[in-house]
Amino acid sequence: MTSIKEQAAISRLLSFLQEWDNAGKVTRSHILDKFIETNQGKTAPELEQEFSQGASLFLVRLTTSLRITYVTDSCLEKLLRSIGIFLSAVSSNRYLIEFLEVGGVLTLLEILGLEKIKEEAKKESVKLLQVIANSGRTYKELICESYGVRSIAEFLAKSKSEETQEEVQVLLDSLVHGNPKYQNQVYKGLIALLPCESPKAQQLSLQTLRTAQSIVGTTHPSIVDCVLKVLGTMHLEVQYEAIELIKDLVGYDVRQALLKGLVALLIPSVKETSKLQAKILSDPSVLQLTPSLPMFLQQAAAAKAIGVLARNDMSIAEELLYLRVVRGLMAAMGNMDHSNSQRLASLTLECFVQMFPLVAEYVRKGMGEELYQLFLSNAEDLYMKLDSIQADILAANKVNVTKALRLHGSSYSMDTLYGSHDSAQMAYLTHFEKEDVESKE
Repeated sequence: MTSIKEQAAISRLLSFLQEWDNAGKVTRSHILDKFIETNQGKTAPELEQEFSQGASLFLVRLTTSLRITYVTDSCLEKLLRSIGIFLSAVSSNRYLIEFLEVGGVLTLLEILGLEKIKEEAKKESVKLLQVIANSGRTYKELICESYGVRSIAEFLAKSKSEETQEEVQVLLDSLVHGNPKYQNQVYKGLIALLPCESPKAQQLSLQTLRTAQSIVGTTHPSIVDCVLKVLGTMHLEVQYEAIELIKDLVGYDVRQALLKGLVALLIPSVKETSKLQAKILSDPSVLQLTPSLPMFLQQAAAAKAIGVLARNDMSIAEELLYLRVVRGLMAAMGNMDHSNSQRLASLTLECFVQMFPLVAEYVRKGMGEELYQLFLSNAEDLYMKLDSIQADILAANKVNVTKALRLHGSSYSMDTLYGSHDSAQMAYLTHFEKEDVESKE
């Protein structure tokens, strides 16, 4: 037989539930406000005590209301926050199961895809998916089996709120950890995000891809082209993350394809250049836009990435020489339409000249003594001193170090590579490290 105190508590619970059932939109909003204010951070036992062991009766009303009204966005954000109090409570596994049994995951994913729902409500939906994913492997698999990766990735690409996008990144990172059955699906979803139009989504995808790549182990064939295309971005923070991923990828089986791709970007294809020239001739105003064209941005970023890779790993530097990187860097130095390409290519070529005496010899021959001395005196500012004839000489160069390398052999001692150039080499490294930090900021 229940005590008078217990009967009073049950009576209060029934009265509360009846008030909710009979309430309109405004009253329910007030009820949710009060519930959120008084129960945030409570454990499951504390919630049960608050509701006289009948907390699930209120949770089922919240989930029912969510399923009925989420399309109209009526109190949606508050509903999701209230459900979150139950799902994130310590020892809340029972609440989680109850929510999932009524299709909670599918509802949350559908919310992400509806355009008319407010961004704040979608962010709360993402947070609930985080709670579910963090509850264990089974729940991560449930999200993925519900076509969650696709829905989440599409939302990341379309979201206009950077704060919300960062929450989505946390969710994707959770889904790729401890989820062997579907980790490849998450990995492919991140690659598919790289061509999207949102710079923030690209940046976050690249960051998460580095983690995913180390977990998955093997590479997907499409990752090389996707990452190289991202180098055409105008956003330095995206470029920084792309280069960081490239640094990781050279440790995998796509190394050769990646290095070939970077060197190829140093000399834009004739087809693309012809398109540009035709556009300039037909519209003089295009001249003002040429520095922002993706192929020139890619060229500059490729020159920078090659410098970063070469300074980090001697074997990569040697591989790049066999791919005729010197010719490509000199050609980029002659691109009068994009000063940043000239500057970064010049700095990277300086690195190769300092590392390989044989390269220095061929660069001197290719440039001519006067231009070579200008290059040695200040590689970074060389582009400001070039005249059109010198630029043409660089752009049309046919320098080929590969043949000489095969005759001399590609292995050089560290003393021969760096010799008396240690201080210059360190200055080069410091310069690029400074640029990387500024880009990340």
